[in-house]
Amino acid sequence: MTAVDFTKSGDEGRDEDAGAPGPVTADGMMPLWAVSLGWELRRGRQVVLSGQIRDRWWFDDAPADFRAVVAGVLEARGADVVGWWDPVAGLTFPLPDHAERFAELAADRPRTAAGNSGRPAGGGERPGGEPRTRRGAERERDRAGLLAPRRAAAGWSFDDVVAAVHRVVASPDTATAFVFQDVDHHLPPGRPESNAGYLRLRAAMADAVTPRAAPPDRRPHARNAVLCAVGDVGRLPGWFHLEDPRIATLHIGPPDPGERRLWLTWLRDRFNGAADATRNEVEALVGATDGMSGWDIDALARTSWLRDAPVQKPDKLLEVHRLNVSVDPWTQLDRETVARAADVLGTRVVGQRKAVDAVAAALQAAFVGVDFGGSGTARPRGAFFFVGPTGVGKTELAKAVAELMFGDQSAYARFDMSEYRMEHAAERLAGAPPGYIGHEQGGELTRRVRERPFSVLLFDEIEKAHPRVLDKFLQILEDGRLTDGRGQTAYFSQCLIIFTSNTGAEAVQDLLYEGDDDLPYGVLEAHFTRAVEEKFRQIGRPEIYGRLKPGVVVFDMLRREHIVKIADRLLGQLAESVRERHRVVLVPDTDSLHPWITERMSDPEHQAYGGRQIRNEMERLRAAVVTHFLARRPAPGSRLRLGVDADGTAWVRTGEGER
Repeated sequence: MTAVDFTKSGDEGRDEDAGAPGPVTADGMMPLWAVSLGWELRRGRQVVLSGQIRDRWWFDDAPADFRAVVAGVLEARGADVVGWWDPVAGLTFPLPDHAERFAELAADRPRTAAGNSGRPAGGGERPGGEPRTRRGAERERDRAGLLAPRRAAAGWSFDDVVAAVHRVVASPDTATAFVFQDVDHHLPPGRPESNAGYLRLRAAMADAVTPRAAPPDRRPHARNAVLCAVGDVGRLPGWFHLEDPRIATLHIGPPDPGERRLWLTWLRDRFNGAADATRNEVEALVGATDGMSGWDIDALARTSWLRDAPVQKPDKLLEVHRLNVSVDPWTQLDRETVARAADVLGTRVVGQRKAVDAVAAALQAAFVGVDFGGSGTARPRGAFFFVGPTGVGKTELAKAVAELMFGDQSAYARFDMSEYRMEHAAERLAGAPPGYIGHEQGGELTRRVRERPFSVLLFDEIEKAHPRVLDKFLQILEDGRLTDGRGQTAYFSQCLIIFTSNTGAEAVQDLLYEGDDDLPYGVLEAHFTRAVEEKFRQIGRPEIYGRLKPGVVVFDMLRREHIVKIADRLLGQLAESVRERHRVVLVPDTDSLHPWITERMSDPEHQAYGGRQIRNEMERLRAAVVTHFLARRPAPGSRLRLGVDADGTAWVRTGEGER
């Protein structure tokens, strides 16, 4: 690895004694987190690196993995020996000749209090098993020079490595640096032996000294470096890195816009359609790849060829790359079916023509693909806010949309927001943060969307959720994505988002009592619109209502002409159940049933509960059928009639008229 000049990447905009460094910009020499690492080394602090330590980065004008970048930075800061430990390979040396230098240092170091045993192997002897005599030391140095690479490959135990590193970094003779990667997997937190291992490692970090002056052309570390690199800093004991001000934690996130611009500029020729791509089209892809890793950007170029998605269409390219599916249900929809969406949905949801028309129009717009927004946007295909009286078909419409668009009602997922009243409930949606219970499971919502990106998501009674939970939805509506506690991102660009609310429903009964006739829809619409807007102001989230306002759909109450239709549907379901289970034909007596259910639902108290009250009233009919089957056990193939008397008593009669 060629030594890197930090002045080229902003580490030192001026001479070291001239003052503060100049502004940092990504220019291909190294990522910004590597620049920050250099600064922390100059301050004399040890560093815990956490985050995307398995990603690739541009370093010295070439792609490099995390280990190559860190080793290059450490060498550029003046380290004569750079060692690297991980649970699989043990102690290795990523740079040429450093294994031999370390072997010499380990062999020449006398035993000191800093290293406990003063040797890199167990017992009272050196690794070769000889007493520490002058002749034994000479033989040991010869053996170390010959066997160091093989010994490094074989690996010492973790305790042996830490003890040897402790002795080496505690000596000012040579500038050294060591990185312990994935130590959290080797020392699981909570175990006594793990705590002892972390204590030894922290002692090595704390006892590291400043090496003696280096040649003029080399700038030494402020201290010999002992670094840790972990994917999740939450897996480390808090006391290990928080109780010592000489230890800094440096998070490694995904590439920033400047770094992504470098990736896409250097990889430009590898994209499908790159020859005709303009600078603006590349810049659009820079914004669209926000949150993607270096590996992802590299794979994106391959995706552009595999899925025939040119760089000129970043929205399509990002979709096929993120979703990784061969069949897009939106493209498989029949044009005639989409055009008749209002009629199809209207057969499932009775008496809600305005709501059905609004949803059908949004589905048609999503199918055609015409919307506001630039290329690469990832907002949901549609976002609705269903509000109105209870039991009028809000949930049923969501299920009907899922079946219409995706051919499968299981594409519908319901989240009861009454379960998210508390502030900590937000963690259930996107997952608990590192170090907390449930972190490994991820979030309920993000996991669902990653598993089934083509979904209709219903968030029922959204007004009952905690404001912090509502903030998550604002991010989904604006950015179309949500990152869980494990750092995995779920994309909502192929989802339909539906919020429902019963806000204002408690006042419908009073409105019905006040009216002389059926309550006009306009009055009902104005009432619910005001109630919802006022509710969001009360909870301090008016911006969420502003974002949802274009998708607000007020459901009508059930009118008299719709009550009979819903009753007939329920009676049909009851008759079908009898036929399938007992092979008996059940015939509803509509002459008695229709007037009865209409009269029962004319009460404003019943009318306020909508379709649920119709089902409640018809429970007596189901009970009569059950009683008849228990008492008479009708034979397969027989016919039964179901009706009610003038006093509302349900009856079941056989085909001969017997009761």
